[in-house]
Amino acid sequence: MMNKVEENVSSAWDGFKKGQWQSEIDIRDFIEKNFAQYDGDESFLQGPTEATTKLNDELTELKMKQRKVGVLDADTKVISTITSHGPGYLDKDLEKIVGLQTDKPLKRSLLPQGGIRMAKDALETNGYKLDPEVEYFYTQIQKSHNQGVFDAYDADIRHARHNKILTGLPDAYGRGRIVADFPRIALYGIDRLVEEKIHDLDLTGDGEMTSDIIEKREHISDQIRALKDMKIMAKSYGYDISKPATNAQEAIQWLYFGYLAAIKTQNGAAMSIGRIDTFIDIYINRDIERGVLTEKDAQELIDQFTMKLRMVFFMRTPEYNSLFTGDPIWATLSLAGTGLDGRHHVTKTAYRFLNTLHDMGAAPEPNITLLWSDNLPMSFKRYASSVSIESSTIQYENDDLMKRQWGTDYYGIACCVSAQPVDSGVQFFGARANLAKTVLYALNEGRDEITGQQVGPELREMSSEYIDYDEFMDKLDKMMDWLADVYVNSLNIIHYMHDKYYYESAQLALKNTDLDYTFATGLSGLSVAADSISAIKYGHVKAIRNEDGLTVGFKADNEFPRYGNNDDRADEIVTWLVKTMYQKMNTHHLYKGAKLSTSALTITSNVVYGKNTGATPNGREKGEPFAPGANPAYGADISGALASLLSVAKIPYKYATDGISNTFAVTPTTLGKVEDEQEDTLVNMIDGYMKNSGHHINVNVFKRETLIDAQKHPEKYPTLTIRVSGYCVYFADLTKEQQDDVISRTFHTSM
Repeated sequence: MMNKVEENVSSAWDGFKKGQWQSEIDIRDFIEKNFAQYDGDESFLQGPTEATTKLNDELTELKMKQRKVGVLDADTKVISTITSHGPGYLDKDLEKIVGLQTDKPLKRSLLPQGGIRMAKDALETNGYKLDPEVEYFYTQIQKSHNQGVFDAYDADIRHARHNKILTGLPDAYGRGRIVADFPRIALYGIDRLVEEKIHDLDLTGDGEMTSDIIEKREHISDQIRALKDMKIMAKSYGYDISKPATNAQEAIQWLYFGYLAAIKTQNGAAMSIGRIDTFIDIYINRDIERGVLTEKDAQELIDQFTMKLRMVFFMRTPEYNSLFTGDPIWATLSLAGTGLDGRHHVTKTAYRFLNTLHDMGAAPEPNITLLWSDNLPMSFKRYASSVSIESSTIQYENDDLMKRQWGTDYYGIACCVSAQPVDSGVQFFGARANLAKTVLYALNEGRDEITGQQVGPELREMSSEYIDYDEFMDKLDKMMDWLADVYVNSLNIIHYMHDKYYYESAQLALKNTDLDYTFATGLSGLSVAADSISAIKYGHVKAIRNEDGLTVGFKADNEFPRYGNNDDRADEIVTWLVKTMYQKMNTHHLYKGAKLSTSALTITSNVVYGKNTGATPNGREKGEPFAPGANPAYGADISGALASLLSVAKIPYKYATDGISNTFAVTPTTLGKVEDEQEDTLVNMIDGYMKNSGHHINVNVFKRETLIDAQKHPEKYPTLTIRVSGYCVYFADLTKEQQDDVISRTFHTSM
């Protein structure tokens, strides 16, 4: 007999294969039972509809205006919540997928819960003034996340933060990096999700109201309210999302309302959309089989949904923008991949999402991440490589590697490169620690080489003019112990306060109630630190000091091996640094018993980190940018593209599950003389890198001369898009300093 739930949704689920997903909230099971693999090529794809083209033209015009003025419009009084704003449209008559962050396109929301000072500074920098009542409320009545954090910080953390050995900590804005299971709204409807959460609330606690049970019950109650508010918000647009979606347009709209609730309430460093391509494809296939949707209609839905992801912006301070330039929000979209059963997950909708780059032009958002596997169809690999060659807008991640590590095939990419189980994973994100600066602290008795302040533990002076390797390594070990301690303590405070004052109820309402936590740390200056250690070990390095005894330069008498040339002497130092920092951080208590993860990922903060770091033993001058992420230092990888890739691939993923970001630039002619040859070369290169356990690669295909010309004549390249460390950005939106950095990076001219 049909149960009550099935009876209520029988028409919405008509045509779907039955499974566990009907009796439990289980999107993965629904996908496994119902998705259709696609082994063909891109010949079925359709171009944009007239409505899509017109909407995209309107949006592009708004973006170009925004580029000139910085911010088109901003709320100064209305604090953003799920229901704070009435419906907003780009062009209501043309939109198939509706919903805006606020009530106007590109109008930025007010989110002071992270930190009132950051909200105020961001507004004032862009010519707006925060409403006095809002400022009074968050300074005199309601504590913000930022205030809670600074109330708890100790002197060590404050000094480390001030001297930039820890940078980009999410202590004044949303932490982000939560991939909500947005398809739940489409498959089940809000009412079913509320029922499940009420059931979970009833089962939470065993009669003893301990602090963790009290917090969990409060959070579940917050999630229930958030789900109910999503219904109210959707109703304002004329939709009833209480029940499951009945067709493809509703399925996309329903899950987008969930994403909209997330970006209305959080200004996180990453607001990923997750892994939705196979789910959406199931609904599109059913509609096409029923004769109610054409391929042109299907592409229009994907185009317009993608357009919505391109319209998300937050108010940011100049300090934030210097770290993460180009207004990124990392609406990371994970495509393709494979299942635990060996089936590939390439669908026509994966093609459709890549086709949006043809239909509407290249753009930074969504941050398209292709989950690469040896088992993907060659036709799809070639199509993706052609898109990369044309627009440099795709990053590739090793699905086979991540699937084994995380034990699931239903994961998404949170932020730039880090995997997260969609149904139960939560990542406590926490910026980066500067390893290059740590090397200098070991050489300067724990003093900062820029400010001269005693920041790290006070060590004895080095005993010789030339740096003794064993003595240095002993000091470095102590300094890394201190850094691990300060870093973990700061993040424990940040995430405790974030849960207390800026809880992500909308996103976590769309996940399991019982969660698996990871503790995401990051390492900056990895290649600089490794080459500096190599120089001290092999190069006979003399330290040049000022009158205060601080290092201001170095001179290596001998050549030394450098990371990026497939030379184990240097590459093993990189592995040692990653593994050692992981092990040292992992000795500490981690908030909520989370599992430690770390990354080699810098975004565009490699420029800021370099600016705040003195000269280093590898020959890098004071203030020069670091290489991004896990990349070899600029100019160090002189043995060709393959040697550089093999060096990066040696970093063990099990010690860096937050991601090993490799930003790779190659000229078109290096790949081949004609298009087919270029595609084959790129496919073979990515295949080889992944088979050698490489985790991630950004692919940029262009000539250095193109970027130089774009810097001189930005009007000629308004939408030139490049991949930096883990995300895309319009080249014109980078600062002059960051453009110079990108131009100075290694462009491989030989394989």
